[in-house]
Amino acid sequence: MAALLEHESQVFLDLFHQDGLVICARGLGIDRLLLRFLRLYCEPASLVLVLNTSPPEEEYFIDQLRSDGVVHLPRRVTNEVTNNTRYEFYTQGGVIFATSRILVVDFLTDRIPADLITGILVYKAHRIIESCQEAFILRLYRQKNKHGFIKAFTDNAVAFNTGFCHVERVMRNLFVKKLYLWPRFHIAVNSFLEKHKPEVVEIHVSMTPAMLAIQTSILDILSACLRELKRYNPVLEVEDLSLENAIGKPFEKTIRHYLDPLWHQLGAKTKSLVQDLKILRTLLLYLTQYDCVTFLNLLESLKASEKAFGENSGWLFLDSSTSMFVNARARVYRIADEKLHQKGKGSEKSGVKKENELKRELVLESNPKWEALREVLKEIENENKNSEDFGGPGQVLICASDDRACAQLREYIIAGAEAFLTRLYNKTFGKDEKAAEVWIQDRKAVKSKGNAKPDGGPQAKKAKFTASSKQCKPKKQQDRTIIQMIGKTEEEKREKVEKEDSKELSSSQESSIEETIHEDFHVNLPSDCYYGVFKNPLTIIHPLQGCSDPYALTRVLHEVEPRYVVLYDAELTFVRQLEIYKASRPGKPLRVYFLIYGGSTEEQRYLTALRKEKEAFEKLIREKASMVIPEEREGRDETNFDLIRDANTASAVADTRKAGGQEQKSVQQTIVVDMREFRSELPSLIHRRGIDIEPVTLEVGDYILTPDTCVERKSISDLIGSLNNGRLYAQCVSMSRYYKRPVLLIEFDPNKPFSLIPHGSLCQEISSNDITSKLTLLTLHFPKLRILWCPSPHATAELFEELKQNHPQPDAETAMAVTADSEILPESDKYNPGPQDFLLKIPGVNAKNCRALMNHVKSIAELVTLSKDELHKILGNAANATQLFDFIHLTYGEAVSKEKNKR
Repeated sequence: MAALLEHESQVFLDLFHQDGLVICARGLGIDRLLLRFLRLYCEPASLVLVLNTSPPEEEYFIDQLRSDGVVHLPRRVTNEVTNNTRYEFYTQGGVIFATSRILVVDFLTDRIPADLITGILVYKAHRIIESCQEAFILRLYRQKNKHGFIKAFTDNAVAFNTGFCHVERVMRNLFVKKLYLWPRFHIAVNSFLEKHKPEVVEIHVSMTPAMLAIQTSILDILSACLRELKRYNPVLEVEDLSLENAIGKPFEKTIRHYLDPLWHQLGAKTKSLVQDLKILRTLLLYLTQYDCVTFLNLLESLKASEKAFGENSGWLFLDSSTSMFVNARARVYRIADEKLHQKGKGSEKSGVKKENELKRELVLESNPKWEALREVLKEIENENKNSEDFGGPGQVLICASDDRACAQLREYIIAGAEAFLTRLYNKTFGKDEKAAEVWIQDRKAVKSKGNAKPDGGPQAKKAKFTASSKQCKPKKQQDRTIIQMIGKTEEEKREKVEKEDSKELSSSQESSIEETIHEDFHVNLPSDCYYGVFKNPLTIIHPLQGCSDPYALTRVLHEVEPRYVVLYDAELTFVRQLEIYKASRPGKPLRVYFLIYGGSTEEQRYLTALRKEKEAFEKLIREKASMVIPEEREGRDETNFDLIRDANTASAVADTRKAGGQEQKSVQQTIVVDMREFRSELPSLIHRRGIDIEPVTLEVGDYILTPDTCVERKSISDLIGSLNNGRLYAQCVSMSRYYKRPVLLIEFDPNKPFSLIPHGSLCQEISSNDITSKLTLLTLHFPKLRILWCPSPHATAELFEELKQNHPQPDAETAMAVTADSEILPESDKYNPGPQDFLLKIPGVNAKNCRALMNHVKSIAELVTLSKDELHKILGNAANATQLFDFIHLTYGEAVSKEKNKR
């Protein structure tokens, strides 16, 4: 592990001496700080728990510590560690990663030695809200352990920008008093990184006129959609829904935040506008990230798909939309005859289209950033030729936004823009019978037009850089090889390639190319997301996002140790990471090429992200200055009210009617909870109300409140799913069989409306698809079943407490013994459940008279022998007795004739 930098050492010492919450700027190395703490406590003498880490992050931390020579590595608690051995596992000490569900259960059942815990490290601390599992763990820990530490880390300052006193509430849930803020503009960070600045070459690439026109059109449409949305919903007149924010990444979350609580009240027009905003944002992203063919394909699909065309809110008919389509097509092809061009635009008839397709002349506008990238690679190549002073040629790392962009760049570098775009066009738009003919015509047109096109660079570069080819091949042969090779790469990386031209080329050639590209790069690197380009010097392309391992790029950066980094797409976190990387390797050269479209939404998106983080830190600094922190916040003594488990207020008046108001002997309330329920926040809230929880694995029900009351909890999505697949019916059968009071609890999300269906949409008749109809049938079928409707988990916890009053406590052993296959009924072992179910299905027998019938008759065989009068005496109702007698004794023929007579 690299030594900590000056400002990192300062943060480490501050946090080591006094517990607190550290909020760092993105990319400033919060993971390095946590690693330093992990390394400090990786010894058997201490027991430290780490919360809120995902398996890939845990893997990364363990790998880093292993490479650093740490002997007692962190361990993971998973379901594979059995309950019996769990206590021993914890007492072996060291650092332990565990899921929240396991830790909650272990704290409640005392499988973890709470008093021996040295402390807890909380990662991604901005997620610690009051009712989450991690907050429950910290509360249980502080109730049982007053001396251990709690240290929290996060690099998401923007998350604290929402809500009232968000940071103060998070600190309260973390039981910490100190707040450490380390923005990028902190004087210690800024002065240190200024001393170790990498050499940065900013290249502002100009967009082509067509791209600029398309961007303007999309922004106009976006603006019109936002205006329309606010016109239909005046409640949305807020700053957050501005055009500047609409092009940023978090916009989807913002709009859902405002619309979710009233989603069921919104009209079709508003929902359609929200969908259109999503589509327009995707178009904006595709414009700068991918090539002209991919963009046009997405755009044409909006008109081609009847569903998308029908659901569109009207923006497809605006002038800006027409301009966007015209410019997008002009980037890919033009139609030779101007009259036909006009006609083709105005008419949608397929006959005209087919006629026009033969007249198309390919333009295939190259992406301006590709040209800039080629120039950069040429410059790096020239520098590497004279690199003896630096100890040989430098490695190159190219970073693009995602997997698809990386695959496209790799093909461009190896094949050149012309070959790549022609193949992509042929694959996307040349799928009809005349595709081959069109393609040959297009190639001739392009070649006759543009032999002087500056496309020789990448072609020549391919010959230079590919490890196997020493001399330049003839152009025709090279083109065929390239198309074949790109086809193979595309098939692997994105989707199956249409078997058009590449079918004719030999598979042996294909496999040899495949080997040339991949085999040299497969072994060395710790990430599986990279795309190898050249072997010597090593040049690879890596996506900034979308890898299964969040630290894949960090691993590659430290493994490859590039001298040149090309940022094809800008991403704030990685830019900062490069600053830290340069500062941790003083004396070693690093040059960063920063490619960005000048005056584009891409540039605006980057600047907005920077501004939002800066504003978030400024707000946090102001909040910190005025924050009032109680002395007992850390909960190290009994004065912290957050640790008191009691719903009763101090002002609760004693009831004087019971023995003159003397204090009644209270019984500790208990609820048996199914293990799987610890994924929800309800157990935490029940425990907070002073009720003990016994976590066990239940087969019937989720919560056992009393020996007679069993509750099955369903969220709305779960309710709909289990009604559709029949699971809820089976659960209700089991609950009704084994418990006197089966309860179905329907729990709503507190952030969403407390309404199962929109107002005014109740069906007149029962329908098999309607959720209310299904619930009605369920209650008719199970008369004993009670349904509880709860607006939030807080309301549920309060309701449970009231339902338990003056009732005996449940027994966990008995609850565990009840399974769906149990033959013996807990309440009475007189009856067999199979015949009982059969009886209830017979006409004339219902839940009210079933018990009387079973008391008088020993078996079904005996029931058949009874006369109608005897049945009348037992059932107490002549109609029911006749119904039952006829069902048993009537033959099929008699039943049919009787039915005919009725008609």
